[in-house]
Amino acid sequence: MGNGNHYRRMRRVVVTGLGAITPLALNVKDHWDGLLNGRSGIGRITTFDPSEYPTQIAGEVKGFDPTQFMNFKEARRMARCSQLAIGAAKEALGDAGLTDALRAGAEADRVGVVMGSAIGGFDMALQGVEVIREKGWKRVSPFSVPESLANMPAHHVSLHYGAKGFNNSVVTACAAGTQAVGEAMEAIRWGRAEVILAGGAEAMLLPVCIIGFSAMRGLSTRNDQPERASRPFDKNRDGFCVGEGAAILVLEELEHAEARGAKIYAEVLGYGASSDAYDVAAPDPVGEGAVRAMRWAIEDAGLKPEQIDYINAHGSSTPIGDAVETLAIKTLFGERAYAIPISSTKSMVGHSFGATGAIEAISCVMTLRDQIIHPTINYETPDPACDLDYVPNTARPAVVRYTLSNSFGLGGQNACLVMGRYPLDSNLEMASTAHE
Repeated sequence: MGNGNHYRRMRRVVVTGLGAITPLALNVKDHWDGLLNGRSGIGRITTFDPSEYPTQIAGEVKGFDPTQFMNFKEARRMARCSQLAIGAAKEALGDAGLTDALRAGAEADRVGVVMGSAIGGFDMALQGVEVIREKGWKRVSPFSVPESLANMPAHHVSLHYGAKGFNNSVVTACAAGTQAVGEAMEAIRWGRAEVILAGGAEAMLLPVCIIGFSAMRGLSTRNDQPERASRPFDKNRDGFCVGEGAAILVLEELEHAEARGAKIYAEVLGYGASSDAYDVAAPDPVGEGAVRAMRWAIEDAGLKPEQIDYINAHGSSTPIGDAVETLAIKTLFGERAYAIPISSTKSMVGHSFGATGAIEAISCVMTLRDQIIHPTINYETPDPACDLDYVPNTARPAVVRYTLSNSFGLGGQNACLVMGRYPLDSNLEMASTAHE
């Protein structure tokens, strides 16, 4: 923390708490249960009338009441993404056993927040524009601009729970949630914090977002079968489904976690980020940027590609994106790519941009804990361009020591995380070696 010591020992980072609000559930337990059972959270949009648009479906968070976490006045002034972030943070802190400690101010300056978001509180800016048009400029809320900023989820989580340490916001579109966890890991590694609430929050179920992505021809138009619309790697995929939500992981320095007797879910081992430097929307057609991010994350973890037991794919259900990700995996892993189970969380919750990487990181953590891989649902027709093992439609028990999670975003920004089981049981190591 600013003491000039650049040669300190790199510290180990573990996950001690989880919180999630997704289209499947308002907590991690029920969300994970939904994933394992192959349940879809995609349905017809209810937040506005979508009937005139080509796409009328999305992954909405259902039943969320922000006044369970704040008073009505605060909620009215706050963007939805920040509301969701506060809700997910409460579960994560409670799960980690840290809520009371933060309220007491114990080590509050050593507890940080790193959040990812693509558009932040864009809904608040739009509200301001609507008020100007309908009621005049004098009626615009003074909160419409500050609450629209992409750093507000991090601010509100910090303010609401008293985390006074390292604070950062990551704005890298679809890669933001993954990159937030990676940057938080780095901050703890080098002694800038003992604990960081890391994740992402997004709420872009807005007409302009649906229309804009439709104009890009990026969205599925399976309006008559919303639960079957998100179909990553399937030959008949026709685009992604917009989602919303928030997910937060409590990352903690290992010795700090052990000293307080914390429950440890997994270890965060490696992180890589790269740029395609190719196009605003289309991925590099040969996947070089994705390969770099995956390779760097695995190297950062001190592992080799052959040690990865499971990949949580970006798998957004776009025709080009899924094929390029498949190619990138085959480029990095070679023939072993065909033996690695791969699945897409987005097949069930859609694509929540800045939150999606954090939601998927939780999938990896739960896979390491439970030794079971959730499926890619709606995989019905094989695609010659997507010919790997996507764990179709049914969850699968597996020996998993190390996971890789991929996030490849608009603007060609890529981020990948490697996590490991903690502690790594010697019997599990032998079992996995036998499978290889």
